[in-house]
Amino acid sequence: MFKFLKYYSNLNRNLLKLIAAEFFLQLINTSFMLIMLIYMQKEGYPDHESADYVSFRFLGVLILSVPLGLHIKGKKLYPFFKIAVYFVPALAWMIVQSIHQHQSTLLYITMFLWGISFTLIQIPVLPYILRNTHAQDRTSAISLSYATFSFASISSGFIIFILRNIDPILFTEKLLLEILIIISLAAIFFIKSMVPVEEHFEQDNTTRWNLLDFDWTSIIQATVPTLLIAIGAGLTIPFIGIFFYNVHQLDSQNFSLIGAIAAILVAFAAVQVPYIKNKLGFKTAIPLTQSLAILALILMASTELYKNMHAAIYIAVACYIMRQPLMNMAGPMTSEVVMGYVGNKNREIMSAITAAIWSGSWFISSRIFKVLRESGFPYYQVFFITACLYASGVILYFALVIKYNIKLKRGEID
Repeated sequence: MFKFLKYYSNLNRNLLKLIAAEFFLQLINTSFMLIMLIYMQKEGYPDHESADYVSFRFLGVLILSVPLGLHIKGKKLYPFFKIAVYFVPALAWMIVQSIHQHQSTLLYITMFLWGISFTLIQIPVLPYILRNTHAQDRTSAISLSYATFSFASISSGFIIFILRNIDPILFTEKLLLEILIIISLAAIFFIKSMVPVEEHFEQDNTTRWNLLDFDWTSIIQATVPTLLIAIGAGLTIPFIGIFFYNVHQLDSQNFSLIGAIAAILVAFAAVQVPYIKNKLGFKTAIPLTQSLAILALILMASTELYKNMHAAIYIAVACYIMRQPLMNMAGPMTSEVVMGYVGNKNREIMSAITAAIWSGSWFISSRIFKVLRESGFPYYQVFFITACLYASGVILYFALVIKYNIKLKRGEID
């Protein structure tokens, strides 16, 4: 039953401590995903206005990502992790207070800076894994890093659900966010305990900022499917909480419980990725899991059309719970394919571009969501747009896997 655990037994302690720190910082990220927009709506912000503020989080990452990716090439990455574990919780605390006090300017600024601070661990972590793990352990390390979001979703979801049910008057969304921010400070301990850090990489004696040094043909081929998936995700993922709140009247504690249950399946699926990859191969595993996830999204969104039926909420919840692990299973596999396809010299910049794509597209998607909702578009139409973008991305990922396998057979991928 637990055969998959053997894939994680060889990971070094420094890497495990970094992943533990990721988990604690993800508690903030997941709690923001689960209840921040509900908290904002209860504070008087309509969903299109909340989307406007949230978009600035992604704008910060968009601006910083590529310069950071160029800067970290040939540099030690540990100092960036040290900065992140202090600034991510501090800025998150300021965001919560800004919402409560309706300080619009401060909320824009703190959202922007929080996105930047989270990027300081988000972008370097994948290059760090690739530098400091053997080829046979990379899928395991990447999968475990991806799973931190799921484990954090489980933890934050159950914490919110339990405390809200103990005393919903005392444990408001504001207090719950503050509690989870305080817990996230444990990330400082894990990062500081990584010292001394040994990082294995070749010193880069070329000019980091010379864009001609990179293989842009491979980078662009690997970028396009990620871009399509990211734009679609940006129209959906940040706003699923308010979809359930406004369409199916699920309050924060109930949605947090559902999110936690989904995250359990996501975490289980994530740690199974090395096993699934070895059994099915990238060519089958990636399009299969993504296609099933798209179907679940379409079915979930469709429940808005018959939301007054008793069964609608159960179908929506079931589809949401199924969709989460299916879509997330593909993440570690597509990352390994992309990083292998672009090659060693392009990994740092590819990691940065990927972060820029996700955040940039989510910035654009948040603005699109704002406009669509202001124009009266129902949620299901917005989510159907996501499904179309996802489907295009899946087709292009399938084509990329074929090219990856060709390179692998030629010995062009280590």
